[in-house]
Amino acid sequence: MSRYGDFNRDPCPWVILNDTGGAFSMGAIGGGIWHFVKGAKNSPKGERIIGSIAAVKARSPILGGNFAVWGGLFSTFDCAIKGIRQKEDPWNLIASGFFTGGVLAARGGVGAATRSACFGAIALALIEGVSFAAERFMGPPQMMQVSEMRPPSPSP
Repeated sequence: MSRYGDFNRDPCPWVILNDTGGAFSMGAIGGGIWHFVKGAKNSPKGERIIGSIAAVKARSPILGGNFAVWGGLFSTFDCAIKGIRQKEDPWNLIASGFFTGGVLAARGGVGAATRSACFGAIALALIEGVSFAAERFMGPPQMMQVSEMRPPSPSP
């Protein structure tokens, strides 16, 4: 079933918390792997495990926090836009990417916020387009209409 017709999800306040926690976990686990390898590479021989663990402890929570901020903002904007528009379609996600990118870059000024907002919208539009194409390509075949199933009339 398409995610736009999925009514099994929790209501918006809980979705925001779930998405924020999931984004933190994803960032912390991915960051842990990344910084473990990076810490081992940058540590002297004989101290690689200790250097890896130190790098993971120092940097993974930061990356997890960055992911959580992005995920929480995105989910908050998505819920707000759903509430305002009273519909659930790809435009909500694209607009959420736009607003999230703009807010996260707002400290850099109007130009940086605009560029980041446009990048967020384009990235989400590409993701939605690929998702739509994959769903269409991998999904079950379309049902034929009754008019298409009639045998052709015999020609005289």
